[in-house]
Amino acid sequence: MPAEAREFVAEGASPATEGPPGVAVSIRGLGHSYGELRTIERLDLEAPAHGVVGLVGPSGCGKSTLLELISGLQEPVAGEVEVGGAGDPRGRLTRCAYMPQRDLLLPWLSAIDNAALALRNRGARRRAARREAGRLFERFGLAGFEGAAPAELSGGMRQRVAFLRTLVAGKPVLALDEPFASLDAITRAEMQEWLAAALRADPRTVVLVTHDVEEALYLSDRVAVLSARPARVVEELQAPSPRAPDRDAAVTDPGFVAVRERAMLALRGGAG
Repeated sequence: MPAEAREFVAEGASPATEGPPGVAVSIRGLGHSYGELRTIERLDLEAPAHGVVGLVGPSGCGKSTLLELISGLQEPVAGEVEVGGAGDPRGRLTRCAYMPQRDLLLPWLSAIDNAALALRNRGARRRAARREAGRLFERFGLAGFEGAAPAELSGGMRQRVAFLRTLVAGKPVLALDEPFASLDAITRAEMQEWLAAALRADPRTVVLVTHDVEEALYLSDRVAVLSARPARVVEELQAPSPRAPDRDAAVTDPGFVAVRERAMLALRGGAG
């Protein structure tokens, strides 16, 4: 399925209400392959409700595939994936909003109409969808750009529109695949700080894929380090807490640096 279709299907399904605090995402003995190519093997992972779990691992180890399995866009060859207690693809799909690496904004739509797309896919009328999405534009630092075309927005602003579109889908679980990979270092750091604040204001269960260990530790409560293909969890690390809201202060804290070094060591060990 093309990336564009995967995102719109994931966002277009009916929203689900998250239950009481507990385990929102549960993966047990997961295995997956494409023909003879094994991508995931005997993988176990849990994400608590309103928790943020980061996934880091070597390139090509199956991180994006894992997000698609969680979101109900693929079915595993072995093992079980449950989201909010639902193990079937449709059930997982109704509980997950999937945001791929590229923002995938439609160039013929304005920023507000791109942001409202998930609501339109659920049957909302254009005016109502615009009104609901528009309520978040100021909080997302997008006020005044509602009518702008995607080509008129900076990279960081495009990512904010894409995240807003994912958020207004109303799903309790967000599957974010390298959301800031295409940004320059300064903008990426700013977006990390912004996303951390956005999740504090509107808590969701998040599974975040990133190649950046520092980003994973800053944004996540727990980080799972994956091995080279076929992926399995080689180590789980608790992110330092509490963290300074200022990113620079957080990532230079001695406790943060120590956990980052442990994560890098696990990555090197799992890449062999």
